[in-house]
Amino acid sequence: MPGTQLHWLPDTVDWAEAVRHLEGSDANAWDAFVDLARHRLDFIKTAKLDKLVQNSFADTPPLALPSKPVRLAVLGSATVQHLLPGLRVGALRRNIWCSIYSGEYGQYRQDILDPRSRLSAFQPTCILLTLDARHLLGTVSRGIGTDDATDLVAQGVDDLRALWRRAKERFGCSVIQQTALPVFPTLLGNNEHHLSTAPRRLVERFNQRLREAADEENVDILALDLRAEEDGLDAWYDPVLWYRAKQEIALQASPFFGDLVGRLLAARQGRSSKCLVLDLDNTLWGGVIGDDGMSGIALGQGSALGEAFVGFQEYVQQLARRGIIIGVCSKNDHATAIEVFDSHPEMVLRRNDVASFVANWSDKPTNLRRIAEELNIGLDSMVFVDDNVFERNIVRRELPMVAVPELPEDPALFSRCLATAGYFEATSLTHEDFERTALYQTNAARASLLASTTDLDAYLHSLEMTLVYGPIDEPGMARVVQLINKTNQFNLTTKRYTEGDIRALHADGDAIALQFRLIDKFGDNGMIAVVIARPMTGTDQDILIDTWLMSCRVLGRGVEQATLNILAEQARQAGFKRIVGEYRPTPKNDLVKDHFHTLGFALLEARKDNSSLWSLQIDGFTPFTPAIELVRK
Repeated sequence: MPGTQLHWLPDTVDWAEAVRHLEGSDANAWDAFVDLARHRLDFIKTAKLDKLVQNSFADTPPLALPSKPVRLAVLGSATVQHLLPGLRVGALRRNIWCSIYSGEYGQYRQDILDPRSRLSAFQPTCILLTLDARHLLGTVSRGIGTDDATDLVAQGVDDLRALWRRAKERFGCSVIQQTALPVFPTLLGNNEHHLSTAPRRLVERFNQRLREAADEENVDILALDLRAEEDGLDAWYDPVLWYRAKQEIALQASPFFGDLVGRLLAARQGRSSKCLVLDLDNTLWGGVIGDDGMSGIALGQGSALGEAFVGFQEYVQQLARRGIIIGVCSKNDHATAIEVFDSHPEMVLRRNDVASFVANWSDKPTNLRRIAEELNIGLDSMVFVDDNVFERNIVRRELPMVAVPELPEDPALFSRCLATAGYFEATSLTHEDFERTALYQTNAARASLLASTTDLDAYLHSLEMTLVYGPIDEPGMARVVQLINKTNQFNLTTKRYTEGDIRALHADGDAIALQFRLIDKFGDNGMIAVVIARPMTGTDQDILIDTWLMSCRVLGRGVEQATLNILAEQARQAGFKRIVGEYRPTPKNDLVKDHFHTLGFALLEARKDNSSLWSLQIDGFTPFTPAIELVRK
């Protein structure tokens, strides 16, 4: 594959025409800018698009974006100015507005530590530390002792750890730490590992220790060392430009660099894709099952083509096991298509790996909408993989929010294409991630039971539901943060919080912060809701619901009513007289605009921006009686 080119993105059909169309555009052109960013752009095109966006918006983010604007500080020990357009466009590609502060050359410590620095005025929401290997390890000679080399690595990582902590304390921001590029030539060649003090070996040791420290400090890693290993060092680093301009990241690599950072920014906001939808014929196997039959398709041992498809299926199955929802969208006879999953001896993916299986003769956009509705997920969380150029283009045209990679012709490269595209970027994993396919499958079983009954109350009682609740705790912390930053539809205020913010709640004795898990006869739904309430400023009578979010897969089962019962009792015990709820509209949370009204709250204030305040008197509240057993953890 072509080095650091964004090869999984489609080429622009007419770049000059697209630019002419956008020149002089106003804030209404944001979607057009996003669409253009989702094409294969080199450094020159990236810089041009960035300039167009900057001219159109004049540093003012557009209104009603589905994501939070990001204030990114880029602090480096080498030249970083050439990276900035790629960083802004990498965020734009994910519908994120990104304003950037770039520190002076090598002044990253001063920026973070000095309360009077320009960085303090900028107040970053994220800091990117891009530090070169020479700066991190100094001038390392072959004569350095083993103990000194170990100390050098340890001290370097400890210094960064202290900076990360200071940055988080001062700004309450997230931190991205770039790994060191392996820029040093080898001294022993193939057996470089024999010389533990060799500069190249020290970079390896430094990066390993850096990763361990980052895990401990909840810092995100930008793994440029792995990209250099994948693409070749020359794709990322030009020694001539290093000595002439102290430019470590090569010019041609800057759009890819920006895309890698954009993935991390999106993942922190819960905006990574979470569903992989696959075509079948010539995508999961070679040939057409309806024409070639089970024995005629290329799949499995005995041919290079068949083995390549097996390799791709193995990769897809691994994605499913780490929490990516798998769907099938195929123009095929349903029974014929599903028989391959049930009966073909070389098939790696099986029916229980697939959360939604749609095979018919309808068009792909219609079926993708059906899958999104069945799984109760947004179209913008889906990646559609199809070997057919026509099908890819019609989905891009009809559903521009769906990610559609340009697959290489050889199926041996499918897995690498998907992995390099980074659609499923994650900064952490939870227990629920590993159980996600099973969760969606059991949800389908619940829906099937509901479809077969005419008595809703009887159906809800037959589920034998138990709502387990309690204060947010350490085992649930990662999942709570994940839910807060990815839930968009059933989310009353769409406020986003870091792990540090949630931990601070534990130090606030007046706040109520609850997590909820729903269990029924089909299985454990996992953690499905988070509620945070804080005393209102200026009164000791009212408590304000700061955050109320819930997984849409448990809608309509009485969980909302049971949750309010719990919150009202906790607020009463804490001495509050009234619960105040706030609704802040977003492009995605229209689902809950009547939430408080439905639960019996009275309208306090209707604002011009369509947000609203609601109140509930605790003394006059009569608890609901949903078919749910409540268990305090």
